[in-house]
Amino acid sequence: MAWLAAGLVGAVLALVITATVVVIAAMSSLLLGLAAAAVKTRRAIHTRGSGHLIEARRVGGHSWVAYGWDGDL
Repeated sequence: MAWLAAGLVGAVLALVITATVVVIAAMSSLLLGLAAAAVKTRRAIHTRGSGHLIEARRVGGHSWVAYGWDGDL
């Protein structure tokens, strides 16, 4: 009887560990996909850029001043 209980507990633990590994693999795939999309988007923006840069600085309260530069970045 104890062997049957031990086998049942082992089977349940094996299922739980398998499900955990599957969830970790799915989350890793999602993370890698998001990272690849971010790199692709960053490259597309960098190559598509026209060489213009705009920088805004807060000068106090609700006031901002924007500066723009032309040139290769």
